[in-house]
Amino acid sequence: MEETEKKEKRFGLVGKDISYSFSKGYFEKKFKQLDLRDHSYENFDLADISGFKSLVEQCNLSGLNVTIPYKEAVIPYLDAIGETAQEIGAVNTIAFTENGLIGHNTDAYGFEHSIRPLLQPHHTNALIMGTGGASKAIAFVLKKLGLGVTFVSRTEQEGMLTYQALDGDVLKEHTVIVNCTPLGTHPNIDEKPDLPYGFLTDKHLLYDLIYNPEKTSFLQEGEKQGATIKNGLEMLRLQAEKAWEIWTS
Repeated sequence: MEETEKKEKRFGLVGKDISYSFSKGYFEKKFKQLDLRDHSYENFDLADISGFKSLVEQCNLSGLNVTIPYKEAVIPYLDAIGETAQEIGAVNTIAFTENGLIGHNTDAYGFEHSIRPLLQPHHTNALIMGTGGASKAIAFVLKKLGLGVTFVSRTEQEGMLTYQALDGDVLKEHTVIVNCTPLGTHPNIDEKPDLPYGFLTDKHLLYDLIYNPEKTSFLQEGEKQGATIKNGLEMLRLQAEKAWEIWTS
């Protein structure tokens, strides 16, 4: 910690149980490539979001990313949030400015530019598995791109489907399926959302926000049925670059 405290520009990721984080490795490599020796990037693993205030007060920070499970919970600690983040209701990037802490959502940018090239005219309705902060950004983008959106939850909630309700008719109508749950993340690579995968076809597009492993069990099942598949690595790279743009603008 001593070395990073000497750095003039400190950035980092706020989340819980985030040792696996993509962001730390990505930005450390970026700083090295740009020869930014006075820049550092750290994981700030908070047991509870209440620790966010003291983190900001005690550390001389220049910018933060936010991940599970604090993309929504962090909002009350901010001075303002950008228009997109406000519409989504979730923040994954925080800029430290003269006007205080400003929250942004770059997940939406990353997802949109990652999935747009894969969408076909028959992709009119989407299922989103998971109901956390990331899923809100996914829903925002899909609606923006003209798709109907239905959330899938483990528990019964108004306006959502449960996994038990998924059948051939539902999958036939929803040809885009996005996994926003942690199911299948390394090391639990055999886990996957509880779908009737046999009803998938080559008309389906399966997108998994997980990038490790590169091909989750969810994506493997889709591939077996001829579906188009994509993991979340490009989205993560794009959202990270957008965050960097915000921090340095």
